[in-house]
Amino acid sequence: MLVSLAAPFLPLSKAEMNELGWDACDFILVTGDAYVDHPSFGAAIIGRVLENRGYRVGIISQPDWRDLRSFKVLGRPRLAWLVTAGNLDSMVNHYTAAKKRRSEDAYSPGGRAGLRPDRASLVYAHRCREAYKEPPIILGGIEASLRRFAHYDYWEDRVRRSVLVDAKADLLVFGMGEEPITALAEELSRRRSGEEFMHPLGAKTAGVCYLTSDLAAIPGEAPIVLPGYDEVASDKWAYAKAFQVQEREQNPVDGKTLAQPHGELFLVQNRPARPLTTKEMDAIYALPFARRPHPSYEGMGGGTRTGRGGVQPHRPAGLFWRLLLLRPHLPPGTDHPRA
Repeated sequence: MLVSLAAPFLPLSKAEMNELGWDACDFILVTGDAYVDHPSFGAAIIGRVLENRGYRVGIISQPDWRDLRSFKVLGRPRLAWLVTAGNLDSMVNHYTAAKKRRSEDAYSPGGRAGLRPDRASLVYAHRCREAYKEPPIILGGIEASLRRFAHYDYWEDRVRRSVLVDAKADLLVFGMGEEPITALAEELSRRRSGEEFMHPLGAKTAGVCYLTSDLAAIPGEAPIVLPGYDEVASDKWAYAKAFQVQEREQNPVDGKTLAQPHGELFLVQNRPARPLTTKEMDAIYALPFARRPHPSYEGMGGGTRTGRGGVQPHRPAGLFWRLLLLRPHLPPGTDHPRA
């Protein structure tokens, strides 16, 4: 038997915040995807995980990056900005392997292209800082994860700096973010309440990257220092060596802290976060997702209706709307019924 959930959506506007009785959000999550409250979307998962811990999370979905007002619609976040390009690297989303512009965006309503910028993580982070300077900016998602070290950029055919450096953000969560973002939320709350810490924000959280100018400030064992940005940008062997060490230390059990020089700063990567247990993952997927697009998308080529098979689109438009054919939530351990 299918279980029907009628969970409210995370707010996209001040009006929706007022309906919830909120005067401010603890976290504001800026995403390059349309807001679909479904666990196949990373932004929805992170939002619901934080909500489950008692935090107020608002979402700014596909803001107009050319208009600063788009980043002020929910006011100032109390604890931090959370920034993601979406479920897909924005450059892969925009261009084919032949570097031709794509005509559709599978994660936008109606498949409409042009609703997110190139290198969305960078652009969104810069605009968040312009909107409200004080709150920390935490990057996450696949675009940030894959670009956390100095990396070869296919689109420009050159090695670029870490996205954390170019975005001028405070932290970067790589890989699965449920555990790291929960730990960071707790640390941010404690710091805001006046508790003093002897280490930089996030420096003791697995699955997190941060910047420092002092290697001695890194807690625990001395990090493995990788060839720096200048070296890997000019020497292919140095690039290969850096990549080899990065790959070797991608181990949540005994992975070592890594540091890569970027000018006067060091990009520091803590060991990866541990994988979730089956019970923990079931608990996350059992959170009260609405499992459909936000109602504001009605009439945009992606309005939804509830049919016998669950939530279905009026007019499918690429992967974004095909994802809505996923079954509504079943209790953990329950077999899906045959069609």
